[in-house]
Amino acid sequence: MKQGAIFDMDGLLFDTERIFRDSWTETARRFGQRPRPDFPAAVAGTSGAGMREVIRRYYPEADPFAFQESCLSRAAEVIKEGIPEKPGVREILEFFRAKNVKLAVASSSLRNMIADNLSRAGIDGYFDAVVSGEDVSRGKPEPDIFLLAAQKLGCSPESCYVFEDGINGVRAGIAAGCATIMIPDLFEPPEELRASCAGIYPNLLAAQRAIERLWQIEQ
Repeated sequence: MKQGAIFDMDGLLFDTERIFRDSWTETARRFGQRPRPDFPAAVAGTSGAGMREVIRRYYPEADPFAFQESCLSRAAEVIKEGIPEKPGVREILEFFRAKNVKLAVASSSLRNMIADNLSRAGIDGYFDAVVSGEDVSRGKPEPDIFLLAAQKLGCSPESCYVFEDGINGVRAGIAAGCATIMIPDLFEPPEELRASCAGIYPNLLAAQRAIERLWQIEQ
C-alpha cells in the first residue's frame, strides 16, 4: 500500500483547465496571432521557462514573457469569481486520510493561487505539503515537482500515487517513478502513455473506488 498521494490542481481538483484554454486562445488573438488548437494541450502543466519555451515554439512572433503574463493574469481574474470542484475530490481525500496516507498538492500554478483555491474550497487542511511551479527550476514534464512533493511528505517516489489530468503532468509523474493515475479532463492520453499509467479513470471517485478494492485485496 502507498504511503503518499500527490495531486495536481488545475483540471484535477478544480475545473479550471477550460479557463486556461480559453485564456490562451484570447491571449493569442490579443497578440495578433491565429490561435493554435493544439497549443493548450502542449502548454498545460508547464510553468516558468518551460512554459515560455512552448509559447516560443507555437507563437514565435510573440514576446513569450508578455504572452505568459497576459494569459495567467486573465485566468487568475476569472478564477477569483469561483471555480467548481471536480467529482470525487472530497471522497478520495477522506479515503486517504482514513488510511493515514500523507497528501500533497503539486501544481504548476503560482503558490498564492494554489493557497487561495484550496482555502476557498475548504480543503487546505487535508494536505501535508504544497509544492508550486515556483519551487522547482524545471517544470512538468520533468519530474522535479513530484520528487520534491514526495520529499516533503517524507516518502519515496515509488511509495506515492500521483493524480494528474494533463499529459505533461502524467509524463512527469511517470518520470518521477510514482504510481501515476490519469483522470483525463480536456486531453486524452496518447497511446504511448496508457501502458505506463497505473490507471486511467473518468473521475477521482472512480479512482478512489478502484484503489479501495485493490487495498482490500492486498490486506
